[in-house]
Amino acid sequence: MASWLSTHAPKRFDTLAAPQKIRDQLTRASLAGDPPHLLITGPAGVGKTAAWRLVARQVLGPGWKSTCHVLQARDLSRQAGAMKKFEEFLRPGGATSSDTLASRTSLDAFDRNMWSGEVGEAPCGKETEIQFGRAPVSRLIVIEDADHLGDRRQPYLRRMMESESHTTRFIFTARAPSRIIDALRSRMQHIRIPVVPTEKIIATVNKVTSLEKITLADGMAADIAHVAAGNLRKALFTTELLAHRKMTNERNRLYDLVAASTLQHARRMLELALRGRVIEWRWEKQGSRNVKNLEGAMGQLDEMMGAHALDAEDVIHQIHMELIGTRLMLPTLLRNEILTSLAECDVGLRRTIHPRIQIENFLHQVSEAGHRHGLAIG
Repeated sequence: MASWLSTHAPKRFDTLAAPQKIRDQLTRASLAGDPPHLLITGPAGVGKTAAWRLVARQVLGPGWKSTCHVLQARDLSRQAGAMKKFEEFLRPGGATSSDTLASRTSLDAFDRNMWSGEVGEAPCGKETEIQFGRAPVSRLIVIEDADHLGDRRQPYLRRMMESESHTTRFIFTARAPSRIIDALRSRMQHIRIPVVPTEKIIATVNKVTSLEKITLADGMAADIAHVAAGNLRKALFTTELLAHRKMTNERNRLYDLVAASTLQHARRMLELALRGRVIEWRWEKQGSRNVKNLEGAMGQLDEMMGAHALDAEDVIHQIHMELIGTRLMLPTLLRNEILTSLAECDVGLRRTIHPRIQIENFLHQVSEAGHRHGLAIG
């Protein structure tokens, strides 16, 4: 069964959860005779992916999926042979081929009016008109989380934009546009989407639950919006999870869900680090083999980033929520030391493509603080 994030994704620009100014910018860029390359930025869950999908549908027409190519740059920083995979994406014919993905022209651009099947309404309310005598844009290359590309990969894209993108346009999404080199940013129209207002999240949650015939307890939509903190994707995902577990009838079930997932891992991770238990190993028997599993604070970090699929920024947010909350009893001086280290870690995340290293360093700093305050074991 498809997620609510897919089934209730916006189909038009005027239903996008973004300010009117942003919707107008996206509409003008999509209807332009010569569309610009786009850099769409903003915090997590504000609709960057929804925005570029609407642009792609408007620019390329009903058959947009056949000539829209998406690369998740975040995955490249976690894989061996990432540079080779990146080059294969941009040069499908192989390293010796002179043909690149950006230089290819698709016939779909010329026969979009002959497209068969259910095409749905165009995001702007009308299809983009093809101007006579001008080759229309026939291909989009989308780089999601482009701030994880790194300095080695970005020059490849700059050269393509300069010389081979006559009928191809690039769309980048990013949380930290400062990580995109100036040579790329100067060639793109920058559209920044702000956090989604609380009232908009509440209205969207109520609308989706009404369409799904789900009844929320009084005040639960506002609580979900508070937990989401401007992240509409998180709000819808949380609501869907509550509905799936039949936990929408009582308002306090939301807290049970949150406490049972990531917050307790953040608290446990801090407690282990304060006791000096940053890295521990445990042997477990799996079948006929003994397997060595990572424990301690690092094990909790693996659980958060692996099993719960949290980004580094989300892990930092969870740690911050625990530190400023009341469940973790710490002396004021120690709490301030940890918050300072967390702030330095947050700054470091915006300057690196290896976020885990920054969090590991933070955990070691917490361990050292635990030693100074007499909390560490041994």
